[in-house]
Amino acid sequence: MSDSPQKYIYYSIAASIITLILKFWAWHITDSVGLLSDAMETLVNLTAGLFALAALTLALKPADHSHTYGHGKAEYFSSGAEGMLILIAAVGIVYASVERFMSPSVPNNLLTGLLIALLSSVVNFITAKIMLKGARIHDSITLEADAKHLLTDVWTSVGLVLGLGLMLFTPPSWAILDPIIAIIMAINIIFTGFYLIRKSYSGLMDNTLPQSELAVIDKSIRECAGKDILYHGLRTRKAGSQRFIDFHLLLPGKSTIESSHTMCNEIEKCIKDELNNCHVTIHVEPEEDKNSYDCEETGGLCGSVLRSNDK
Repeated sequence: MSDSPQKYIYYSIAASIITLILKFWAWHITDSVGLLSDAMETLVNLTAGLFALAALTLALKPADHSHTYGHGKAEYFSSGAEGMLILIAAVGIVYASVERFMSPSVPNNLLTGLLIALLSSVVNFITAKIMLKGARIHDSITLEADAKHLLTDVWTSVGLVLGLGLMLFTPPSWAILDPIIAIIMAINIIFTGFYLIRKSYSGLMDNTLPQSELAVIDKSIRECAGKDILYHGLRTRKAGSQRFIDFHLLLPGKSTIESSHTMCNEIEKCIKDELNNCHVTIHVEPEEDKNSYDCEETGGLCGSVLRSNDK
């Protein structure tokens, strides 16, 4: 468990339980719809953490006969579900805010409630930073999504405290500030939800690796096989933390199987030295055969694509 990404999800769940208690306590003693919106988002955090734990446990399962590429895409379901939960929470916040907007009331024990909300933000901030570190170590979209959600919770909570803090120094007629702040928080939460859903959709649709990683692949191939090497049909995708890379390598037709195999192994090693969790498949073709040049069907020349994007 010490080297497992799952331990970071346990941190998230523990932090969500602590902050859930604190924020609902703050809402209970103040009756502030703004603090209620903050507590609702923490309830989503806890539910999302449980989703993430289930998804990450499945994603870490090794490949089997039914899933020969592994189970990494389970992580994208987690981030998508988290995004949907965030949107649902935002709708609930807006509904409660509109009701309070129609019948404004001054929150009770506001200073105490705000101090409790700040304490919960400290817990979330520390947890999010630990999880972001884990996301970088394990290259996990699930950990990244959960950590960014917690950070969003932190900043919205701080904004909420600053906004509601004004009511400590204003007359009762400013009570309408409470639902206005809650609606602003809901809008911010909606943006986070759509971001997570979009990222989940991109992963499930087998988007290619980012341009920076394509450049690393191109550089690795040319450093190992020579700068004038011909290759095409580069196709890449990512499932969870696992990268899948395949392309066609053109070599002289007189090359032996042994020499071709040796070169492919060297190229694979170069790529894996630069990018973590890579699965590289190389199809060798004779450069003299016109049938080898089927790049239009398989994605085109990576080098040409990179050079055209640089212009």
